[in-house]
Amino acid sequence: MSTQKKLMSTQEVADRLVSLCREGKVIDAGEELYGDDIVSHESEPSPTLLLKGKKDVRTKGNQFAEMIEAHHGGKISDPQVAGDYFTVAWSMDVTMKGQGRSMMNEIAVYKVQDGKIVEEWCHY
Repeated sequence: MSTQKKLMSTQEVADRLVSLCREGKVIDAGEELYGDDIVSHESEPSPTLLLKGKKDVRTKGNQFAEMIEAHHGGKISDPQVAGDYFTVAWSMDVTMKGQGRSMMNEIAVYKVQDGKIVEEWCHY
């Protein structure tokens, strides 16, 4: 009998990410689902356009969370899966420290290999 753990499919990873994020557990989602060598691509005006490694991506997420003064609402779409990739649309109504209240909209594309997210592209 094999003791090897079954790897999650792309659909399972996508569903788990959306579920955790809808529960407000965005940081937990990254800890659980991101591969150790994840590559993260952000669009302008992000100060971190390219990051490599789970530690640096976690730091980016924590820094963004610290910039938020108040959450007023938001949502994440159901995932759309195609092969090893999936995409979700995010929206957040937030007040950023020193910047006031704004609506942020983002489309994110994720690549899954061996049951982990290995690459992400975030466009806003």
